[in-house]
Amino acid sequence: MTENRKSNKGFKQKLKTPQPRFSLLWLYVVIMLVFFGVSIFNTTPTTDIDWNDFKSNMLQKGHVERLVVVNNEKVEVYILRDSLNAKRHEEISRQVNGPQYSFSIGSVDFFQNQLAEAQKDIPLEKQISPRFETRENWVSNILSWILPIIIILAVWLFIFRRMSGRMGPGGAGGGNPFMNTGKSNAKLVEGKDKIDINFDDVAGLDEAKEEVMEVVDFLKHPDKYKKLGAKIPKGVLLTGPPGTGKTLMAKAMAGESGVPFFSISGSDFVEMFVGVGAARVRDLFKKGREKAPCIIFIDEIEAIGRSRGNSKTQTNDERENTLNQLLVEMDGFSSEKTVIILAATNRPDLLDNALLRPGRFDRQIFIGKPDVHGRRDIFKVHLKKLTLGPDVDAEELARQTPGFAGAEIANVCNEAAIHAARKKKDAIDSEDFNAAIDRVIGGLEKKNKLISPKEKEIIAYHETGHAICGWYLKNAHPLVKVSIIPRGQMALGFAQYIPKEQNLYTQEELIDTICMTLGGRVVEELIFGDISTGAQNDLERTTQMAYSMIALYGMNKKVGPFSFKELQNEYNFGKPYSDETAHLIDDEARKFILECYARTRELLEKYKPQIELIAKELMEKEVLYRDDFVRILGERPFEENE
Repeated sequence: MTENRKSNKGFKQKLKTPQPRFSLLWLYVVIMLVFFGVSIFNTTPTTDIDWNDFKSNMLQKGHVERLVVVNNEKVEVYILRDSLNAKRHEEISRQVNGPQYSFSIGSVDFFQNQLAEAQKDIPLEKQISPRFETRENWVSNILSWILPIIIILAVWLFIFRRMSGRMGPGGAGGGNPFMNTGKSNAKLVEGKDKIDINFDDVAGLDEAKEEVMEVVDFLKHPDKYKKLGAKIPKGVLLTGPPGTGKTLMAKAMAGESGVPFFSISGSDFVEMFVGVGAARVRDLFKKGREKAPCIIFIDEIEAIGRSRGNSKTQTNDERENTLNQLLVEMDGFSSEKTVIILAATNRPDLLDNALLRPGRFDRQIFIGKPDVHGRRDIFKVHLKKLTLGPDVDAEELARQTPGFAGAEIANVCNEAAIHAARKKKDAIDSEDFNAAIDRVIGGLEKKNKLISPKEKEIIAYHETGHAICGWYLKNAHPLVKVSIIPRGQMALGFAQYIPKEQNLYTQEELIDTICMTLGGRVVEELIFGDISTGAQNDLERTTQMAYSMIALYGMNKKVGPFSFKELQNEYNFGKPYSDETAHLIDDEARKFILECYARTRELLEKYKPQIELIAKELMEKEVLYRDDFVRILGERPFEENE
């Protein structure tokens, strides 16, 4: 029995021993060698000589029987048998009927002249006249077109095998890579791979979180909804600006639901091969039905969901085929299969209408930038992981970061930690957060930027003009600080304000904002009698606001209550106003900005002494905070109205 087991074991080992496999590459090598050998043996071997040897030792001694010029390039020399000595005859006895010598020529005419010159002393009846022949080497001709094909096939086979090796058992698909082209490469999260993020990690998005939690609750407790006849939304679309937490919400949904979670990007469906995108969509939804109940998350869905029919070529391209397949799959779920599609985009205006209709993406959730309370909650989430000093307050940080999204708040916390580590501190204090906020708003501080004293003075007065206008205008935003430290690429200084948390702006508020923005340019003209290029960004903003007030918000009496927004729809309708109206808008915008400019100049002339005080101290300290303005100017007159 033992011997039989050993023999069986040895037999199995022999079976497991990999046998050498036949390779097409060896076949290509053999074919090339055959052609190469035929080309060699098909050519009669000759001895190469030069013209002088041929002329002196053969032609003039009368040993040449005949000459053959082949393809106007090569001369074959046939020697008389009686002229061959014994040794030479022995060497070439195998090919006495063929040429024994050969040499190359550059020009037929030149060769004939040389030959006539060499035979001028030889009697005419003994002179040799060359015969011309054209010969084709069929082996070379065949190789000229078959060899490139062999090389291409060999390279293709090499790449094919390399790709097969990468996509084998340790790779993504295994086997033939071209057979896996139509397979979806969505990442599946289930079981032990569960995501550790839950809804407690998502702060500042309470309304959106409630909407998503309903979907998760349906996956956990479907009977509660089914007994009432309710149907879960087939698709949930998360929209909003970049960095607001759409992908984070999807991760929290995956972590809370406890069901299989497929994650893929919209660009993963797009390939250069026709039909691959649609095949990957089919494969993804097939896997989803097999894992039901589950969630399929498609990030940046606008990559495949763009509106159809806007292509100038009017062709049904690969992207549209992929979108069509996605529409069919989303609307083709059987009722017993609980598969929810979750998608995210920051460009919902680009999506096709068929994708947004009820039955596909039933629920659209907008995730916007958080308000002051939302920012406070987001700061609290990120501050838990940091070592903080006693003076750090999440409420104060939230007030200093208006308009910040969740990603920007996370960046501020990280920059504050880096700043504290750079200073070798044991904890992160408010100074580090102030530096981090300045870093995010204005860019990197340029400590070594060369600025002349004259430029520094102009910058100081320019920023003072903004600050004074903001201090004495009723509807201006509250001032936080003024700095003349260069930051970023172009900013030589900046004034930081805390914008009000509001959605509607009155005409008076917009006028005060324009006057505050013009303050830097006006104070340069008022103090120095000259202007600089430092107001370029200010003028750009005021021009945009002026045209918006006149052409969009209907805040001009002559133009009237119209909103002339350029429309882009399926009819490609351009500007909805005439050239005369355009001239009227230009005239009214110019007139309006000049009126604001005159109002700003009148205000700054009134407070010129205060401008001198603030500018001088700003040049000395480089940064002034709100407390410094209160010390120099007194309390802001309109503080109670903010």
